[in-house]
Amino acid sequence: VQLQASGGGLVQAGGSLRLSCAASGHTFGYSAAGWFRQAPGKEREFVAAIRRSGGTTYYADSVKGRFTISRDNAKNTVDLQMNSLKPEDTGVYYCAADYFSTKLPTRSYEYDYWGQGTQVTVSS
Repeated sequence: VQLQASGGGLVQAGGSLRLSCAASGHTFGYSAAGWFRQAPGKEREFVAAIRRSGGTTYYADSVKGRFTISRDNAKNTVDLQMNSLKPEDTGVYYCAADYFSTKLPTRSYEYDYWGQGTQVTVSS
């Protein structure tokens, strides 16, 4: 089972980026999925999660109203649309899968598989 995150980059404050997480080796639709991020010198923190059906999402307060998590189970992908980016959104973004889960997990230990991370840098 592998997760591949992509779409990171350098953007000015107020700009947008779209991250994508592609799964191989398993059917992503069986898993709850989430995005986490880690800024330099800080612990990894929860960003967003989506149930395996795609019907329910949950966001950290810091990104609510600016980020949108979505999934396309036919394509085996989960995306994170990030708008109105702020410098404090800078970090390495990781996608994760909680295999065969019907939950909406928000803690890193609840996830079974992790992608390699993609760097997002927001300049002021």
